Amino acid sequence: MKMIYGIKDRPTAGKLIVFAFQQMIAIMAATLLVPMLVSTVDLHLDPAAALFGAGIGTLVYIFCTKGRSPVFLGSSFTFIGAMSAAVAQNYGYWGLIIGVGFAGLVYVIIAIVIKFVGIDWLNKLLPAVIIGPVVAVIGLSLSGTATQWMMYNAANTENYNLISILCGLVAFFAIVLTSVKGGKMLKLIPFIVGIGAGYLLALIFTLIGKAAGVAYLQILDFTPFIETFGEINLQSFLDYPKFTFLMGIETAGEYAPIDGAMIGNLALLFAPIGVVELAQHIAHHKNLGNIIEQDLIEDPGLTRTLLGDGIGSIVGAVFGACANTAYGESVGCVAITKNASVITLFTAALGCMILSFFSPFVAVINSIPKCVMGGACVALYGFIAVSGLQMLKEVDLGDNKNLYVVSAILVCGIGGFALNFGTNSSGNAIISVTAIAAALIVGLITNLIVNIGKNKDGGEDELSADVAAVTDALNAEDETENQEKSEE
Repeated sequence: MKMIYGIKDRPTAGKLIVFAFQQMIAIMAATLLVPMLVSTVDLHLDPAAALFGAGIGTLVYIFCTKGRSPVFLGSSFTFIGAMSAAVAQNYGYWGLIIGVGFAGLVYVIIAIVIKFVGIDWLNKLLPAVIIGPVVAVIGLSLSGTATQWMMYNAANTENYNLISILCGLVAFFAIVLTSVKGGKMLKLIPFIVGIGAGYLLALIFTLIGKAAGVAYLQILDFTPFIETFGEINLQSFLDYPKFTFLMGIETAGEYAPIDGAMIGNLALLFAPIGVVELAQHIAHHKNLGNIIEQDLIEDPGLTRTLLGDGIGSIVGAVFGACANTAYGESVGCVAITKNASVITLFTAALGCMILSFFSPFVAVINSIPKCVMGGACVALYGFIAVSGLQMLKEVDLGDNKNLYVVSAILVCGIGGFALNFGTNSSGNAIISVTAIAAALIVGLITNLIVNIGKNKDGGEDELSADVAAVTDALNAEDETENQEKSEE
């Protein structure tokens, strides 16, 4: 896919701000949602702090990759189970920081191993027949969130609303029309146009609903504005995010003490998820590389991207509690707008950090109806799924070996097949392997099974051929040694 702006391109200042703002909008809903889902009555995570954490984590990633990979890091949903378990066990703010630290450390260790061993083994382990459907599953597994937000204008399924659906579809269709029919500049900002159109329609319906006293029409929630401007003071305009490390200092002694048992349990909760996230990390980077027609696994290299993701998560968690991950929403935004400029991502990261201090901006973002974001996510998640399927264009699906591998990954991933081990005091699994990671594991095993032994036509497959080649080489070496001894 030919990019309008490549990795090293620098849009003019005015365009750069607009493009960066669009990236910010694309990633904000999910980034702000994670801390909301984890927060409880006893422990509150500030969404503004998570936004700051995502921004600073992205800057760390860009630094580690030397500005050669257009990736934005946002709050990871994969860690919600582990974070909720840590909160339930009264580990407090420091427990979240330490836990994410273990996950980030896993990335760093794997990056060091790859540095010395290389990635040839990884390319053989994760060919297109595996990575393609995994990327597709990442997009399709998120599709339920997009449609649920559109139908119910919330993360729950209690109040089905046709007006909510209308607002979501208007946002989606505005994105489509802008991307396909818009002028050169408009094609670069379809999400600003789409979300703006959906927001405006939701505002109109809400005002009519309030005037007529009809709750069904009230799509937009003014609570963020009421909380921000209910009592006008300095904090209504400027307020520092409630950083995790500051909250940890302020609440010292209120939660379980940091001891060996706590650290060991946090390692068991978070480290395995770090291994699981490796699959998504590779899938996102292979997918993005396919979109921008540059192999990011080779340049800047998996070592650098893993270091950036791992260290970025640790730094992000210190400020915002959440583990970070390469965001599919950002990848989709790059694909749709054809803008892979790293300076755009850099500016978006700075923007997230700066605007997290501006209360009105945070209020506006928090007020965007879920149905409108759902409409935008139909486009974003759809592009992720399609780009994964595009990786399969060179794969022969007429060959049962490939067909079974792809089928296993798609069905397990979309079907929500997960692996849970143990149960903690809150009733949740101690270790949970998400559907995407579980699908990858099943796909890897299937690929191994169908490629061991001989092919149907009696010939050796690649794996058997490699083993045979090694065996022949060893036999030849033995024969040479025996011959030399005979001559002596």
